[in-house]
Amino acid sequence: MNRLLAFKLGAIALLIIVLLIPLSMIGGLVGERQYQRAEVLQDIARSSSYRQQLTGPILVLPYTKVWQQWKTHAKTGERYMEEQRHQGRLYFLPERFVLNGHVATEERARGIYKALLYRSDNKISGAFKLPARLGLGDELGLYQFERPFLSVGISDIRGISNDLQLRFNGQNLSFAPGSAEERFGAGVHAPLPALDSQGGQTLEFAFDLKLQGTEQLSITPVGRDSRVELTSDWPHPSFIGEYLPSSRDVSTEGFKAQWQTSFFATNLEEALATCVRGDNCKGLSARHFGVSFVDPVDQYLKTERAIKYALLFIGLTFAVFFLFEVLKRMAVHPVQYALVGMSLALFYLLLLSLSEHLSFALAYGIAAIACVLLIGFYVSHVLRSAQRGAGFATLLALLYGMLFALLGAEDYALLMGSVLVFGVLAGVMVLTRKLDWYGVGGLPSVKTANEG
Repeated sequence: MNRLLAFKLGAIALLIIVLLIPLSMIGGLVGERQYQRAEVLQDIARSSSYRQQLTGPILVLPYTKVWQQWKTHAKTGERYMEEQRHQGRLYFLPERFVLNGHVATEERARGIYKALLYRSDNKISGAFKLPARLGLGDELGLYQFERPFLSVGISDIRGISNDLQLRFNGQNLSFAPGSAEERFGAGVHAPLPALDSQGGQTLEFAFDLKLQGTEQLSITPVGRDSRVELTSDWPHPSFIGEYLPSSRDVSTEGFKAQWQTSFFATNLEEALATCVRGDNCKGLSARHFGVSFVDPVDQYLKTERAIKYALLFIGLTFAVFFLFEVLKRMAVHPVQYALVGMSLALFYLLLLSLSEHLSFALAYGIAAIACVLLIGFYVSHVLRSAQRGAGFATLLALLYGMLFALLGAEDYALLMGSVLVFGVLAGVMVLTRKLDWYGVGGLPSVKTANEG
C-alpha cells in the first residue's frame, strides 16, 4: 500500500475521531435541555401537585389500657397496688377494597416545555370485618376506647378537588384534613361513630375521590382482597410498582388495566405491624402499584439514542464515499470528507432544536431532508456528476430512514442495527469482490508479481 492511500485512510480515521468532539458537545446539550425541562416540570408540579400515592383507608381505634399492678415501696418494703395506663391504637385493614378510577390527562405548557397533568375520578368502596372482641381476647375489659376514625393517606393533598363525603354503614360522614396518623403522612380522616367492642361486625364504606397529580398515580392494595381498575385516555402507560396488572388493554385511544391482589401476595398485615411497632413504614409504602404518565420515549431520549448511532452512521457514509472514490477512480480531498462529516453532525443539532417545537417525526424528516439535499448537492460537484450525487443522496436518505426505524423499534433496535451493519458489509464485499487492491495502492497485483 503506497503512502497516498495510507495517508487517505489515516486521515479518514482521524476525521471520524475528531467528529466525536462536536457529537459529544451536542450530546451534552441534549442533557442540558433535559435538565432544564425537568426543572420546569418540577416547577409546574410544585404549583399544582406532585405524583400521588393513595394508602388506605385504614380503620384506627385509639385506646387507653388501664390495669392494676402490685409494687413494693423502696423504703418501707410495703406492697401496694398502682394503676398503670398505656395509650395506643388498634389498626384494621379492609376485608375488601375496590377502586374504580378514570384518569384524564392534560398538558400544561411553560415556554417550550410541556408537563403532563392528570385528573383521576375514583370511586372507592369496601368493607371492614372486625375480629371478635377486636382481637383482644380476655383483656378486652382493660381497654377504654376513644372515638375511631378512618384514615386515608394521600401523598399530596393539594390534588384533592372535591368535598370528600364518607358513606359508612348507611351514615353520611365528612372527612377532615390530615390523616390523623403520622405514620401514613398527609391525607384525610373521617371520625366514626363508636364501634361495638365485641367486634365481629362488618362495616361497609364508600367515598368518591377526585385527585389531581403529575407523572404517576400509585395505589397501596390495603384490602385482604383488593381489586383496582383504571381507565385513561393516555396511550403510553408504564405500569409501575410491585404488582403488574392482571389484565390490560392498551391502544392509541388509551388504556384499561385491572389489578387483583390478596394478603397472601402483599403480606400487608405484617408490613402494617412493622410500621406500627418501629415507626418504619417503608415496607408499607413500597407495596404499591400504579401507572406512570410520563412519555417513555420523548424527543430528548430519541435524540440521545440517535447520537449513539452517529459514529456508525458517519462511518457508513464515509465508506460509501470511499467506494465512490475507489470504484470510479476519483480523488476526494480529506477536507471534502470533513465538510460532509460536519453536515452529518449538524443533523443532530437540527433534530434537537426542531423537536422542541415540532413532533419528533416531523423534526426528523425536516432535518434529514435538509442534510440529504445539502450533501447531495455538494457531492454532485465533488464527484463531477449529478447522477452520482443523486445516487449518493438516495443512499444517504435510505440510511436516515433506517436510523428512524431503529429509533422507533426500541425492542428490535439491536437486531435491526446488526442486520444493517451486516448488509452494508455484504454490499461492500460484493462491490469490491473483483477490485485489485494492489492496483489501488499503486503496487503490482499478485498476478502481475507472479508472472514477473
